[in-house]
Amino acid sequence: MRLPLLILHILGGSIGLLSGTVAMAVQKGSRLHRAAGNVFTIAMLTLASSGLYLAILKSQRGNIIGSIVTFYLIATAWLAGRRAVTGALDRAALLVGMGGAVAVLTLGVQTLHNPDKNAPAGMCFFFGAVLLLAAAGDIRMLVRGGISGRQRITRHLWRMCFGLFIATGSFFLGQQQVFPAFLRGSVLLTVLALLPFPLMIYWLIRVRFSKAYRTRPSPIPVAVPL
Repeated sequence: MRLPLLILHILGGSIGLLSGTVAMAVQKGSRLHRAAGNVFTIAMLTLASSGLYLAILKSQRGNIIGSIVTFYLIATAWLAGRRAVTGALDRAALLVGMGGAVAVLTLGVQTLHNPDKNAPAGMCFFFGAVLLLAAAGDIRMLVRGGISGRQRITRHLWRMCFGLFIATGSFFLGQQQVFPAFLRGSVLLTVLALLPFPLMIYWLIRVRFSKAYRTRPSPIPVAVPL
């Protein structure tokens, strides 16, 4: 089972990196952006699912964490991009986010006493904090009964970008053996791995100050005399 899953994992990651780059580069809301985003979502969910299974087989706790975080963030980002109302999937996602945060933070506490190079405590606490932040956003959205305008775009944007960062970091920093020797450990690979963050900041600023993403008020009915 490992070889087919490994091939599927590599294909998902490769397609995810390419489609994610296209989605970030083209005009937001365009047909190409939506198509690239859908491909990116499918590829990343495939990457996360196959990676989780492989990590369990190999007892790689760090990869288990990364797979859960990636699946959760990409799935909830896609839902935010598709609709403004909440449903059963959003409530289920909250349970995944909260459960994942508890598990990751618990693992971080354990690694303080029993260090694990594949799941260092700092990484566990970092991803745990991200999951808690995302889960807090889920709760806020569910309480309000939905999300729209800038808030919906922001939710979609940062979760997609963070999922892309997990993919770029895993590839450019975690798989340096596939690159020529002169590139291994270079600043270039670090820049490529962290590139989703400045892109995310750029788009968040655009969303914050652009009139195109404002929530449009509902039209007020006007009585027409008979």
